Amino acid sequence: MDETDRLIVKNLLVDARISARQLALRLGLSTVTVLSRIKKMEKEGVIRGYAARIDHDMLGYTLTAVIEVVAKKSALAGVEERIAEIPNVCAVYDVTGSTDTVVVAKFRDRAELSVFVKGLSSIPSVENTITHVVLNTAKEDYRLE
Repeated sequence: MDETDRLIVKNLLVDARISARQLALRLGLSTVTVLSRIKKMEKEGVIRGYAARIDHDMLGYTLTAVIEVVAKKSALAGVEERIAEIPNVCAVYDVTGSTDTVVVAKFRDRAELSVFVKGLSSIPSVENTITHVVLNTAKEDYRLE
């Protein structure tokens, strides 16, 4: 990736719906150049897709939880893959420290969270979970400049 690619990505992070023509005008490039660079970054996996930024609260997902998971070492990868497939899950991180995995998930209410945590605990390779309920969100934006 060169500086032009970085500028294209930076602009797409702000507005993924911008047309190639508009982006080309903004960057002083040809539309063909912008399109070919975007296609190349898609093929290389730099750009993995396009998504809308959603206000989860407005969709009824008013509860965010950060859940630490301790799993049997021999089954850790399988546990993480299984957790990642659950629809409420936003992120699964393989981390260092006393916890093996950190899960970020969103729920409509405490009852939904309770069912989720009990489901995690019932996975045979999961030894322990520690659930943190998010009180306030100061920032939640995975777009990097």
